Amino acid sequence: MSTWVVVGANRGIGLELARLAKQRGERVIAACRSATPELAGFEVVEGVEVTSDSGVARLAAAVDSVDVLVVMAGVLKRVGLDNLAFDEIRRQLEVNALGPLRVVHALLPKLHAGSKIGLVTSRMGSVADNTSGSHYAYRMSKAALNMAGKSLSIDLRDRGVAVCLLHPGFVRTAMTGQHGDVDPDVAAARLIDRLDALTLETSGSFLHANGTELPW
Repeated sequence: MSTWVVVGANRGIGLELARLAKQRGERVIAACRSATPELAGFEVVEGVEVTSDSGVARLAAAVDSVDVLVVMAGVLKRVGLDNLAFDEIRRQLEVNALGPLRVVHALLPKLHAGSKIGLVTSRMGSVADNTSGSHYAYRMSKAALNMAGKSLSIDLRDRGVAVCLLHPGFVRTAMTGQHGDVDPDVAAARLIDRLDALTLETSGSFLHANGTELPW
């Protein structure tokens, strides 16, 4: 039995991933800002606000060792040239890019050789794949997260910790207004497959949940 820490486990893909990992016998620690009824039966750590040092410190104090860390926390609000709100861009950078890095940094003492980190990003953070423009806040924040994840894969290699950047697909969740072409449980199962397959040799990859490697 491995210990999985899922940050952002109270809804959507994070909730389904936590459920699937628990069903197969993993110890799952569900971290979130506020628990939901769906987390009944899980080990829950509330008050985990990824934009706060004290929030992630609360999580670090609650776990002894981490085998798999999945950071799902994220926010999406469209920011285009017609509504270029710099405060919103800063907010999404703080949550989507700095938040996951803050979590990993806080949990560094709990990681060990063989640990794995999955940072849930988006292909909207790909520069090469951007053919439609707009979404400045989300695109910029996910591109920053991709860079952070790539650097983490290099810096943690000597510790034996593997890191991957994972795009879950266009998933029907509250974040997407229930639009999409895949359900959360299917996306979660695919993400688990990617994490199971992750090794030091493939560390630093930017992958679609279906296994396709994505362009930076």
